[in-house]
Amino acid sequence: MSDYTIPRPVSGDVVELILDDHRLFEALMRDLRDSSADRAAARSAFASVLIAHGEAEEEKVYPRLRRKDAIDAHEAEHGEEEHAEINQALLDLLECAGTDTQKFDDAVEAMNEVLQHHLTEEELTILNPAREDVSEQDRRDLGAAFLEVRGRHLDEGVTVDTVRALVEEAREDGLLDDEG
Repeated sequence: MSDYTIPRPVSGDVVELILDDHRLFEALMRDLRDSSADRAAARSAFASVLIAHGEAEEEKVYPRLRRKDAIDAHEAEHGEEEHAEINQALLDLLECAGTDTQKFDDAVEAMNEVLQHHLTEEELTILNPAREDVSEQDRRDLGAAFLEVRGRHLDEGVTVDTVRALVEEAREDGLLDDEG
């Protein structure tokens, strides 16, 4: 997969759209681990879609699912804490000068660990209840709102400074431990 065109669907069920992004993250992670892949391009695409996805979930998905009682305050806050940890891992990955160093490989491994934990937990504790407790029409409406914010962030692009600002904001909001 050397063509890193990020899919830009225009509509869909929010659960399916989120799952599609989760599978995209996993494919990009495979390329980040593959020394024969264009790791710099994979890292750039990964950063863009990861930030767009996380910001869209926090802005549109989590608040709406809370109002629908599909998830509770703890699950929404936990999701935001995990996004903050993922953003910290992403920052570490983006700050690696090269993609052929042990530091880069270590950053990929750390990213994969926090990402896989979050994907599994989100699919079990947020997406499954959303499937069961939120009507199909509401999931489609939420999908449109998710895609609008995701698209806006993809259009704006992601730089190391974007991610650094998100990590700093999360730290100020108490979502990150100060060990990083």
